[in-house]
Amino acid sequence: MGQQTIILDGKSLTIQQVAQVAEQKAEVEISQEAMERLRAARELVLNWDSVHAPVYGFNTGVGINKDRQVHEKQYEQFNRSLIFSHCIGVKPEADEKTVRAAMLIRLNTLLLGYTGVQPEIAQMYKRFLNEGIHPVIPERASVGAADLGNLAHIGLAMIGEGEVIYRGKRMNASEALKKAGIKSIVLGPKDGLAIASSNAFAAAKASLLLNEVKQLIDLSDIVFALSLEGLNGNISPLDESVLRIRPFPGNLASAGLIKACLEGSYLSLQHLNRPLQDPLSFRGAFAVHGAVRDAIDYTEKNLLIQLNSSDDNPCVLVDEQRILSCSNYEVTTWVLAIEMLGQALAHLSKISCFRTIKLSSPNFSGLPRFLSPDNGQNVLAFSTIQKTFAALDAEIRHLSNPINADFIALSGEIEDHANNSVQVVDKTAKIVDNLYYILGIEAMHAAQAIDLRKDISLGHGTELAYKMIRQEVPFLDADRNLSVDIEKMYKLLKSGEICRAVRDKLGEICWGVMRCHNDQD
Repeated sequence: MGQQTIILDGKSLTIQQVAQVAEQKAEVEISQEAMERLRAARELVLNWDSVHAPVYGFNTGVGINKDRQVHEKQYEQFNRSLIFSHCIGVKPEADEKTVRAAMLIRLNTLLLGYTGVQPEIAQMYKRFLNEGIHPVIPERASVGAADLGNLAHIGLAMIGEGEVIYRGKRMNASEALKKAGIKSIVLGPKDGLAIASSNAFAAAKASLLLNEVKQLIDLSDIVFALSLEGLNGNISPLDESVLRIRPFPGNLASAGLIKACLEGSYLSLQHLNRPLQDPLSFRGAFAVHGAVRDAIDYTEKNLLIQLNSSDDNPCVLVDEQRILSCSNYEVTTWVLAIEMLGQALAHLSKISCFRTIKLSSPNFSGLPRFLSPDNGQNVLAFSTIQKTFAALDAEIRHLSNPINADFIALSGEIEDHANNSVQVVDKTAKIVDNLYYILGIEAMHAAQAIDLRKDISLGHGTELAYKMIRQEVPFLDADRNLSVDIEKMYKLLKSGEICRAVRDKLGEICWGVMRCHNDQD
C-alpha cells in the first residue's frame, strides 16, 4: 500500500487522511485511548437494563415504533432486523473509495465513545479497511437525516449477509469473511443503530468532493493566468497595494498564486496595444476564484466537526452515567455550506466561459476571429466550440439550485425535517466534473492565443502549464475533431498533473503561504 498507517482517535481525522485511506488505501489503526473509551461506553450499555429506563433503539423500537419495548432476549434478533429493514437503497452503487471513506469516518466517530457499540464492531471496520473488504452500498436511500438506508448495507456485510467487493472481486459477504479469516459479528444491544444511524456516507462523499475542489481551484488560477497572457491583459488588479485595501482571504490566496505563476511574464512590461482595463471576467477573476476558496474554508471548518464528533442518537455519556435522546444527527450546517460551494463554483464556471469567449473575439484579444491561424479563411478553429461550454455551464446553473429544503415528513410524520445531504454533494460533484471540461476548453483557447502572439515570454508557472497542455493538444493549424482535444484536456486537468508540476516549480513554501493545498503543507 505504500502509505503511512493512520492512527484513529476520534478527534483528529483530516480531509487529506480521508483521501489517503479512500483513494490510496492507507491502512488504519485504533489508538489505545479510543479503545478504552469504547469499552467504558459498552459497559454502561450492558448495565443499563438494571436501571429499567427506556432508551431509543436500545430497549425500544426506532422511528414511530419508539413506543414498542424490546426485551433482553430480543436484542440480537431486533438488531439484525434493524439492519435488514434498513437495507433499502437503490442503484447506482457507490464506488470503492466512497465506501472506504464512509467506513473510515464512521469508525472514527465511534471511537469517541458516545455510541455504546461493542468494541468488536470497531475492530471489524478496521479489518474491512485494511483487508480490502468493501460492502456493496446502493447510493440512493438517504434524505439527509442520517444515512441509514446506505450504511445498513455495511452492517449486512458484518453479519455475513449481502455482497462485498473483496480485493477487486464481487462475492457474498460470508465468503469474503471466510477468506479474510474474520468471524461475522453477533449483534447486541444498540449495535444495529450504531452501524446504520450516522451521516458517514454523506460525509464521505463531501470529504472526497472537498479534496477535489481544492485541486480544482488551484487549476482555475493557473488556467486564468494562461488566459491573461493569451489576452495580453492587465495585472494591475493583482497589485499588493490594491489587495491590502480589501483583504478577503480567498482573494489574497488566488491573487498570490496567479502572480506567482506569472512571475517573469511579458505582462509585467508596458505594451502599446494593451487596453487600460480588461473585461470583468479577467479583471475580477481572482476575486471570483477567491470566493470559491472562502467557501472551501467555511465548508472544511464545518465538515471537520462532522468527521470528529458524534452524530449518534441516543448519546451515551459515560462520565455522567446517562444515555440521552438527542438531535446530533442534524447536519444542515455543513449541507448548506456545500450548497454555497456549488453556487460559488457556478460563478467560477460562468466567468471561465466569458473569458473563453473574449479570447476568441478580435475586439478584445486583437487576435484572429475564433483564434483561427488564417483568420477563418480556411480554418474555422474554435467557431463552434462555444456551444459545448455553454451547454455544460447551463447544466451547472441548474445544479447550483438548492435542494436542501426539498423534503417531506416520514415515519408516521415524526421525522419531519431533512436536508438531502447525499443529493447535495452529488450534484456539486457533477458541477466539479463539468468544470474540468470548461476549464480544459479555456486552456485550449489560452494556449492557442499564446501561440498566435508569437515569441512572448511566459511566466515560470504558466510556461510549464503551457508545455504540458501542448504535449496533449497541439496547435490548431487545421480543423480537426475537437471532441478528442476536449477529452484530452479533461483528463489532463482532472489528473492533477499540472497542479502538482506547477506547485513543484513554484516551491512548496510559496504554495503554502498562498494557502493552496494547505492540507499538504
